[in-house]
Amino acid sequence: MERQKISEKFSELRERKEGALICYIMAGDPSTEGTCAVVKALVDGGADIIELGFPFSDPVADGPTIQVAGQRALAAGLDTQRYFELVKALEVRIPLVCMTYYNPVFRYGVEKFVEHAADSGISGLIVPDIPVEEAADLKNSCDKHGVDLIFLVAPTTTEERIRKILERGSGFLYLVSRLGVTGAREDVSSSTRELLSRIETELPKAVGFGISTGKQAEEVRKAGADAVIVGSAFVRIIEEGKEVSERLEALARELKSGITRAS
Repeated sequence: MERQKISEKFSELRERKEGALICYIMAGDPSTEGTCAVVKALVDGGADIIELGFPFSDPVADGPTIQVAGQRALAAGLDTQRYFELVKALEVRIPLVCMTYYNPVFRYGVEKFVEHAADSGISGLIVPDIPVEEAADLKNSCDKHGVDLIFLVAPTTTEERIRKILERGSGFLYLVSRLGVTGAREDVSSSTRELLSRIETELPKAVGFGISTGKQAEEVRKAGADAVIVGSAFVRIIEEGKEVSERLEALARELKSGITRAS
């Protein structure tokens, strides 16, 4: 099954004047087979793009929920080759994005990692711990193999660095809604609105870190986001292990409904 590129998905959504729901899960958690079921549930619930985390032992941007999910995936035997095999086997048309850290990419070989990611059907790559100033090799490999390199922008990111990110990034811009690590919160930070208003770009603006309810998703969309990214709320359902597919689909549907209400 041929997968959409990220630009194709956002073009489709813009025509419908609709915001995107981007769902993050950890690949291999709780198992390869379990990941396939999780992805299906999220797609059934309305996910537009899915981020598939590749586990790393020192995930500096992730909160406790996703850290533990990575440990479960590693304990279940997920490695780089199995990750790419899992991605390739997923029967979905929507874009898939790999989110990982630079150490696994570097150890595997930058060119080889990106090539195998593209061959498996990955449309985009997020590597939170590589500064844009040091990403030339990774960017060149991504350009060569048609993979979007997606950068993060935080409330503390300087104007100079934002300019560099806008010049070199593609796919979408990942806006970190607040300082700190990933994890569900109760409110939508005022820094989210300030960050959205600060940045002028043709790239879709996707907001993540802390979103877990349809109401929050609606607020973020109303504030000007083109997409809402949700991760920890889904990973927590997987960790609890009860009625997983049903609850994942229901939460995705709630979030997508919130985004749609604001469109």
